[in-house]
Amino acid sequence: MFIRLLILFSIIPVIEITLLIKVGSIIGVLNTVLIVVLTAVAGAYLVRSEGLGVMHRMQKQMSMGIFPGDELINGAMLLVAGALLLTPGFFTDTIGFLLVLPATRGVFRRYIKQYINSMMDIVDIESIDREDDQS
Repeated sequence: MFIRLLILFSIIPVIEITLLIKVGSIIGVLNTVLIVVLTAVAGAYLVRSEGLGVMHRMQKQMSMGIFPGDELINGAMLLVAGALLLTPGFFTDTIGFLLVLPATRGVFRRYIKQYINSMMDIVDIESIDREDDQS
């Protein structure tokens, strides 16, 4: 886990700096800064509006007695999207916008659910192994 985080926090800033320099040399520094600021503002607006929709759907499902699992995952993805969109850079903005858009968020949600299910299977197997060891 530590290695993954180290790679993540090492590679993403390098990608961001490279993209900012490349874009800045093509369209100019002021235009690059304006784009970064505009994506942060647009992203914050989109995350807020999508987040309100998720909250409304969660409340509706809970009032009907349905566990809002998909909406909880949507809310978590919107939280990550908000952080990515407020981080200056084109790479993080692209990932953030992909997490905000409902169509692409559905694709991410499917993979997250598969990951959660596989982790639950691992926990079930470990708990069964512990029960066998105690017998």
